[in-house]
Amino acid sequence: MITTGTGNECFEISPRFRQTIEARIARLEADAAADEAQIGLLMDGDHIRRQMRLVAVERAEAERMRTFLERSTARPQRPWITL
Repeated sequence: MITTGTGNECFEISPRFRQTIEARIARLEADAAADEAQIGLLMDGDHIRRQMRLVAVERAEAERMRTFLERSTARPQRPWITL
């Protein structure tokens, strides 16, 4: 879990890790949209509340990851060593 620090921290991440995080954000947002669309089909009030909480958690996690990416910089790729 990534914790929010003082806000002055900057992380250096690899371009591949950045792509992985961006893909995860996209999946979380798509899942949240699909889960939210299901709320109208539910009948039980408890189930509706759990579904709404799931959507909120998915969106919060996507936002947290987006904040992490905003505070990170991409590490320059090293050149390939030819043998």
